[in-house]
Amino acid sequence: MYRIITVCTGNICRSPMAQFCLARAFDEAGLGAEVAVDSAGVTAWEAGRPMDPRAVQELTIHGFDADDARAFRAREFKAPWFANRDLVLALDYGHFRELRGLASGPADRDKVRLIRSFDPDSADLSPADQGIEDPWYGDMSDFEVSYAMIQASVPGVVQYVRAALEAVSDKS
Repeated sequence: MYRIITVCTGNICRSPMAQFCLARAFDEAGLGAEVAVDSAGVTAWEAGRPMDPRAVQELTIHGFDADDARAFRAREFKAPWFANRDLVLALDYGHFRELRGLASGPADRDKVRLIRSFDPDSADLSPADQGIEDPWYGDMSDFEVSYAMIQASVPGVVQYVRAALEAVSDKS
C-alpha cells in the first residue's frame, strides 16, 4: 500500500480537499486499492472539528459526497507518521518547511513535497511560490481557487505514484 498524507494548517480547508481529490483520482485511475490518502494539519488548532462548510460546499459542487465531507474530522500531523507514509504533500511553503523540520532524517525530509510541485504550470517555480493560500480568510471564490490549484496538481501526483508503484513491481 502506497500512503500519502496531505497537510495544511488546521486540516479543515486545503488538506481535506486535497485528500478527497486525490482519493477519487486514484480510484478513477484503478489504483484505489493500492493507494491510501489521508490528511492532517501542522497544528492542533482545529483537531476534532469538521471540515469548513465552504470546503464541503466546494467539494459537493464537484460531485463529492456531502455526507462523507461532513463526516470528516481534523487532526494534527505527528512526526512518527513519517514512518508509514511514502509521500507527505504540503499545501504551502510554511507547511513544507515545518514538515521538513519535523522529519527525523534525510529519508523523511525527501518524502515532503509541495502539492503544486506536481502541477506542470507551477513545477518550475521556487518552493516559496508553489503554495496555495489559505482560503479560510476569504470567501467562496478563494475556495474555488484552492480547489482549482489542487486539481491542477492531481494528475501529476497520480503519475508520480503510478511510476513509484511500477518501479516496486518491476523489482519483485
